[in-house]
Amino acid sequence: MTCKHFGSCGSCGLYDKSYAEQLVYKQELVSALLSPFYSGALEVFDSPDSHYRARAEFRIWHEGERCDFAMGNIEKNGAVTIKECPKVIAPIEKRMWRLLERINASSGVLKNRLFAVEFLATTTDACLITMLYHRKLDEAWREEAKVLEHELGARILGRSRKQKLLLSDECVTEELRIDGKPFRYVQYESGFTQPNPAVNVKMIEWAIRQAKRVGRGDLLESYCGLGNFTLPLSRYFERVLATEISKRSIQAALRNCELNQLENITFARLASEEMTEALQGKREFHRLHGIDLKRYDFSTVLVDPPRAGLDEGTIALIGDIEYIIYISCNPKTLARDLETLTRTHEVLEAAIFDQFPHTEHVESGVFLKKK
Repeated sequence: MTCKHFGSCGSCGLYDKSYAEQLVYKQELVSALLSPFYSGALEVFDSPDSHYRARAEFRIWHEGERCDFAMGNIEKNGAVTIKECPKVIAPIEKRMWRLLERINASSGVLKNRLFAVEFLATTTDACLITMLYHRKLDEAWREEAKVLEHELGARILGRSRKQKLLLSDECVTEELRIDGKPFRYVQYESGFTQPNPAVNVKMIEWAIRQAKRVGRGDLLESYCGLGNFTLPLSRYFERVLATEISKRSIQAALRNCELNQLENITFARLASEEMTEALQGKREFHRLHGIDLKRYDFSTVLVDPPRAGLDEGTIALIGDIEYIIYISCNPKTLARDLETLTRTHEVLEAAIFDQFPHTEHVESGVFLKKK
């Protein structure tokens, strides 16, 4: 990928390396962190070099009567206006510049105190655009935004402090072909989604490959989100119990389960620490009413925690489960957690998934079996 803003825009910090060099750099970084626990080859899953990001947020920079998209600068002490962004997928790219033209041509209704625009798009060309303002939105904004929604073939949502103005719908539906089967995912404006659809499919299929090696029992999942891993993995287990703290994500997960006609999954709105307390019988939760935890025979657990990694209680809990699939967005906390997990388990496979090309960020995964 080439971009005229390499070296000034802060969103792509590895601009001075070729993409092949970036992958080697990330592979060596993660290999070094995992070396005390794993001596095998690290599997590398690459990304499209450009047009890979399905979620993006841009500041709006006001200069006189004109607005431009802007990003934080590479020095992290200001902003830089941008004229291109080749990392976003085509459904965003083809709309963002038309949107900017329309904002600048507006009498001021769309432009006045607009400070950011967020895009959420799918590989099937659906796109949700959220426009964020430092003012209350009125009927005049609604009328002009409705016309814009039709012109762009997108859904538009307006937000300001304590206000959300919905014109049509606040979600898009993605369809991904995973392990030979199509899966549909409803994705909400305020919910977490994986940013790179192509790498996301590779990541899920890697997890499926590990699940096929188990081939029995029930699956426990923590941090399940909208069911990104849950839905495809459910085909390889008798029953699945998936937990997530976000109410919006659980709503999306339930809708996605119904959309894909899956009947062996139970979702519960619990934090990871609460899941641990419930499964150890230390505490009862009203949110688990009607769910018999004793009927589950967990052979495998999948965890996909935030950058902070796993809490001590969850590590202790999953240490009793035979197989662990650990997806990590921070290889440093993954290595920290492996110091404890490898007392009871051994790492059989490890991989990196390049969700964020041209940045320092790297996702990784390990598959462990109880010793």
